[in-house]
Amino acid sequence: MCQPPGFENLQSSHVFKLNKALYGLKQAPRAWYEKLSSFLVGNGFVRGKIDNTLFKKELKNNFLIIQIYVDDIIFGGTNEGLCQEFAKLMHDEFEMSMMGELKFFLGLQIVQSNEGIQIHQTKYAKELLKKYKMEDAKPMKTPMHTSCALKLDELSTDVDQTQYRGMIGSLLYLTATRPDIMFSVCVYARFQSQPREVHLKAVKGIFRYFKGTINLDLTFRRSQDFSLLGYCDADYAGDRWERKSTNGGCHFLGSNLVSWMSKRQSTIALSTCEAEYVSAKHCCTQLLWIKHQLEDYDIFESSIPILCDNTAAISLSKNPVMHSIAKHIEIKHHFVRDHIQKGTFELMFVNTEEQLAYIFTKPLPKDRFVKLRQNLGLEPVIG
Repeated sequence: MCQPPGFENLQSSHVFKLNKALYGLKQAPRAWYEKLSSFLVGNGFVRGKIDNTLFKKELKNNFLIIQIYVDDIIFGGTNEGLCQEFAKLMHDEFEMSMMGELKFFLGLQIVQSNEGIQIHQTKYAKELLKKYKMEDAKPMKTPMHTSCALKLDELSTDVDQTQYRGMIGSLLYLTATRPDIMFSVCVYARFQSQPREVHLKAVKGIFRYFKGTINLDLTFRRSQDFSLLGYCDADYAGDRWERKSTNGGCHFLGSNLVSWMSKRQSTIALSTCEAEYVSAKHCCTQLLWIKHQLEDYDIFESSIPILCDNTAAISLSKNPVMHSIAKHIEIKHHFVRDHIQKGTFELMFVNTEEQLAYIFTKPLPKDRFVKLRQNLGLEPVIG
């Protein structure tokens, strides 16, 4: 520590001594990371080229992977001896406590078995129901009714902004393991500046939904398949307020869902083709980021399929000729066409009935919603 610029006291060289930090660390996070990084690299670990918080160490046919989050460290390996050796190494150098097998991290509950890993937020969801007094609410089958078309309702009564924003923020964190509520939460989040009674009632519908499905978790099954696959969809002019379209996408590593999104487009699309084309671009950028992340694990993918249910958007991505349909589309969205020509991605057709991204763009009836939810890997918690 040193005296801050502009507030130096030339009569004294004293600085404050930190007795207790607000968040565990007794030094700046950047300084802590530099110290930890230097220590790990000096002990034979290799830092990830894409993810700088990832470290890997290989020894013959075994390897150890370390992931750092501020002052928390998650590690695992193919050999138990490597894990024990690393734990001892860290204990000798730093004041750290070993928490054992990963079961709870940042509000996420993890269940590991021979079949795979299940991640859920049951404890967090129950706390939300208690906090907002929804424990005795009647459960709903879906988070949003198919006839729901929210907009700014000036005739409805105002509600407390702090409460509404708190509910939206809590639900957004819950989407970390519950992709089935992603679309509805993102729709209701658009009204945080001027929430009305009708919006609050709609948000409470999500609480009623996960009250009846509180035992669902996101399942990652054990597999040797690391191929990437993406689904993209768009709801043309689905926003009844600004008439903008909604992007939806989900991305799989093998048969396991690893990423999903639902976001309103920044501009108004002039056609369904343009809306789907823009959605494909967003799916492409996310898959490209995942592809680069996998390279740190020595997994290299090419010709990654992206499944789209709009033939016009697929044709537009493959045809470099500029015509009337494409001339009004912003240049930045042709990013997808560039990578398709390079062979990085391949835009392919999928029937609407098999389009998994459908759940991220519009409200669905119960049967269709439950089917897509199961296909995404949401299953009841074991134990």
